[in-house]
Amino acid sequence: YLFKEFSSTSSTTADGTVTSRVTRNGNAVMEKDLLKHEDLAGDRGMVDDIFDETYREKEGPKPPLRYVWRNIILMSLLHLGAIFALTLIPSAKIQTLAWALLCFVVSALGITAGSHRLWSHRSYKATLPLRIFLTIANSMAFQNDIYEWVRDHRVHHKFSETDADPHNAMRGFFFSHIGWLLVRKHPDVIEKGQKLDLSDIKADKVVMFQRRYYKPSVILLCFTLPAVVPWYFWDESIVISFFIPAILRYTIGLNATWLVNSAAHMFGNRPYDQYINPRENPLVSLGALGEGFHNYHHTFPYDYSTSEFGWRFNLTTAFIDLMCLLGLASDRKRVSREVILARKLRTGDGSHKSG
Repeated sequence: YLFKEFSSTSSTTADGTVTSRVTRNGNAVMEKDLLKHEDLAGDRGMVDDIFDETYREKEGPKPPLRYVWRNIILMSLLHLGAIFALTLIPSAKIQTLAWALLCFVVSALGITAGSHRLWSHRSYKATLPLRIFLTIANSMAFQNDIYEWVRDHRVHHKFSETDADPHNAMRGFFFSHIGWLLVRKHPDVIEKGQKLDLSDIKADKVVMFQRRYYKPSVILLCFTLPAVVPWYFWDESIVISFFIPAILRYTIGLNATWLVNSAAHMFGNRPYDQYINPRENPLVSLGALGEGFHNYHHTFPYDYSTSEFGWRFNLTTAFIDLMCLLGLASDRKRVSREVILARKLRTGDGSHKSG
């Protein structure tokens, strides 16, 4: 099918020339689209989030697992702290719970609207004030600095469900959820990550400033600020102030993101491409502010909404649209309805629905 590409000052509909072929990766047979990457990229300046069909997993035994005991211990302590925090909820003031929810939403936007849709996929453009806000929110989320998050995420898309995928869902739910952070990366992940063109990220002074001062920014924004505000402004106990808005909120935020890597790659329908693992999972979308429409997202990674249904279960899309209304964002990339329907009919699983 041949579709035209058009753009406006606020949004761009990006389509490409689409044919298909069958490719093999080991014993797996996958039908993938041959796309004009330069057309899909538009003015994004990169195509490293498009699946690379030329990659082949190395033959022979897999490298042995090497445990990162520091991460195992810290993640165990964090989740034990979160369980303890749950027991404190009945004793917390309503303002503290509201503050924890606000911190969760802000930090989540730092990932979803920031490191994911803006920096990883260049699916819209943001002004300096918005980039600064998203960077602050990203440090509050504490899921690695933007540069590292983007590098790993582009590798994930380019080599999805292979040895070069940092959280390869073919290795099971636990690995794709949290296990990938508890062991050393597969050599292919490191090799492919080093070959990515991250010049667009390196050119962003806000991103590189965060990378330079990431550790102190995390201490301040992820743990200190969320804990100090309830204690200082409405005399909440320091224990509750620390364990609910800081520890519990942080732990829930981590798991909400991790569910995109695990549950949204295993549970749900595949209306856009039945030949890839990512699924449409509305529960994940609800918890991750719209990131659970994953079959759509891996089919059309350059769409700023990550879904064809706008604001439905998608607070991040609503946020980006609001930023555009305020003049802080622009040039939202969007897939046309004609392309979506054609793709459903050609490679979908027949469910023809999302969520």
